[in-house]
This record gives sequence, structure tokens and C-alpha cells, in this order.
Amino acid sequence: MAKYVTTIASPRSVEDAFAYMADLRNFAEWDPSIERVDQTSGNGGGPDAEFDVFFDAPVGTMTFHYRTTDYDAPRSITARAKNWLITSVDTITVVPDGDGSLVTYDANVELNGPLSLVDPLFQKQFDKIGERANRGLLRVLDGTQR
Repeated sequence: MAKYVTTIASPRSVEDAFAYMADLRNFAEWDPSIERVDQTSGNGGGPDAEFDVFFDAPVGTMTFHYRTTDYDAPRSITARAKNWLITSVDTITVVPDGDGSLVTYDANVELNGPLSLVDPLFQKQFDKIGERANRGLLRVLDGTQR
């Protein structure tokens, strides 16, 4: 399983940071590997929210259907996608930090079936994807790395 975790200190309030991060449509603003996100259920972030996330992959655009599996506003959200290629579980937690917040993004991607044999090689590529996304998160959250 490939894993990428980052924590960012932001001047945004816990409520504001959580609302922004829980709405997966915003992912395209900060993650350069995401071409666009379409909401398919719900309105913004919420316990019933579902999203089609379009990734720019080496083989072309790949679509993953994310469904919210855990929603505890304004503290945490977990969204999960599974298809023939990958299982992805993204968890976002937001906690108070002075007048602002600490936002932790924890992404876990597991290659399915026989592809799981190359999971160790995938970690290097996933680290690169995570670092690009991290730079975008620092920008949109007006944050600093923790």
C-alpha cells in the first residue's frame, strides 16, 4: 500500500478549513494530478457526498468514484474509492491550532489484484504525486508545513 501524509498549519478556522477540504470538488484547485471533480450525490461535503474524480494518469484520464464513508464535521472526513485498479482511502482531520487550524491529509492507495505485487515500486511515484499536492495545499490553505 502506498501512503502519503502531510500536516499543514493554516490561519483558517477549523470550520472554514474543514468545509473547504470536505468538499472534494476543491481538490482540483490544489492537486495538479486532478483534472476535475464532479459531484454525483449531495451538495458539497457531507455524509452523503459522492464525487467522480478525474485523474491525469500516464495512460490517460482515469475516473474514480469517491464516496464519503465517515463524516464528523468539523473534525474529520474519510472518502473511499475502489475500482479494478486501486482502492483509495483519503482521511482529512482538522484540529484547532491557536486562532487557526492544523489540517492533516492522509492518503492511502492500494493496487488491487495482481498489481499489488508492484506496490513497493508505486510508493515512489505516489510520493511525487503527494509532494505536488502538498505544495498546492500549502498555497490554498495559506499554510506552513508541520
